[in-house]
Amino acid sequence: MITSTAGLVTVLILAILLIVFLIVTLKMHGSLALTIAAVAVALVTGVSLGDVGDLLEKGVGGTLGFLVLVIGLGAVLGKMLEVSGGAERLATSMLNTFGTKRAPIVMSLLGLIAGIPVFVEVGFVLLVPLVFVVARKAGMSRLRIGVPLIVSLMCVHCLIPPHPAATAISKTLGADIGQVIMLGLIVAIPTSLIGGPLFMRFADARLAMEEVGALGSATTVKEGVSNRTGGGDASVAYAAVTGTEIDDDSSAIENQASKLPGFGITLFTILLPLLLMVGKTIAAGAFDEENGVRRIFELIGHPIIALLISVFFAYWSLGLRYGANLNRLSEITDSSFAPIGGVLLIIGAGGAFNAVLMESGVAPALADALGGLPVSPIIIAWLIALVLHFAVGSATVAMISAAGIVLPMLAANPDLNPAVLVLAVGAGAMGLTHVTDSLFWLYKEYMDISVGTALKTLTVGTTIASVVALICVLLVHTVV
Repeated sequence: MITSTAGLVTVLILAILLIVFLIVTLKMHGSLALTIAAVAVALVTGVSLGDVGDLLEKGVGGTLGFLVLVIGLGAVLGKMLEVSGGAERLATSMLNTFGTKRAPIVMSLLGLIAGIPVFVEVGFVLLVPLVFVVARKAGMSRLRIGVPLIVSLMCVHCLIPPHPAATAISKTLGADIGQVIMLGLIVAIPTSLIGGPLFMRFADARLAMEEVGALGSATTVKEGVSNRTGGGDASVAYAAVTGTEIDDDSSAIENQASKLPGFGITLFTILLPLLLMVGKTIAAGAFDEENGVRRIFELIGHPIIALLISVFFAYWSLGLRYGANLNRLSEITDSSFAPIGGVLLIIGAGGAFNAVLMESGVAPALADALGGLPVSPIIIAWLIALVLHFAVGSATVAMISAAGIVLPMLAANPDLNPAVLVLAVGAGAMGLTHVTDSLFWLYKEYMDISVGTALKTLTVGTTIASVVALICVLLVHTVV
């Protein structure tokens, strides 16, 4: 049995290297890699053989018991946004308001809004046709439009519940989800604008045109990405949400466009779960425990209930209101669940890994070792998540693993707000998005660029965003 601090920290380092080897070299799924690492740590540190399975079960159940419905309901909400054409309507309205000269900022804000109910990869694939359309209209390269979008999607993914990883580590670290949302938005807005539009304003000018290609054109979209512009957007989206055939007749397209969700109703639908969860936090600070308003918000502001309410509102606001029937809504709901299986397994396995780290004494040992360093625990949490993301290529895995490692720091730093530590971990998991991350390859292929150009743009952009987010978190820490 290993009991010394140095020995336990060494075990953790070897466990992380094992995870990296299994995922990067053997191409193993993250959930299997985390589970194998959890078993290995348990065996090496002397956990009773008969208790290993029970410990894994406890870790998985404790993590997924809350998150299964949160992730499932969030997937349904995201699917309703995807098939309804709501994202296209948001983009069109925002471009009309801000103008094409501010197109990179518009795409950054669109990513922050539209990315709330969808996974980062899904959000990128959903919105990438708009990158080419907007780039052509604005006379800018597709990278100057695409990087702000993907950086903002990463900000939402890592910093703002109800995204799975942010929600999971909020629960692990005991943070108030409403507070994480409010502080996360404060951090995400400047982070996305600096790491996206501002960075690409300078980077785009330095890249040779042969690297980024011609000015963004919808005709250069890779196969499999819908070439949807103008009335075609409306036609495709209307057909998707109602389950009808696409009508190429121009008058029919105009009629279908008039039936698509409006800007206001789409924006409200996306923000509804956040408003309910933040409302719970505000009510808790404004009213006594026995107050009726506070009791109501304790119900409707719980993440599961908030998302449940939002899903049924979306059924009406993005579906029934525009011609979808109940059978079509059932089909949309069923299709939204398949993509989340892998995410659930990764988060569950991460819970098992964290449970083993705590039970074996590895996480407390690391906290003790790091606690003696003259460095803020916020910076330590950020650095751990950054290194893990660089190594394993998954922001979700990095955040879940980092949360288990830094959890003991809260006991050693009682004045540290758990919500701030959540944001520090999320900020670290944003950076160094490179060849080990599936998002990197998704971006490279859809943008049709070289690996070198992808590294110069996406990797540098997300790393700048990560550093900016860390600075913002440190500033927030001085206030809360």
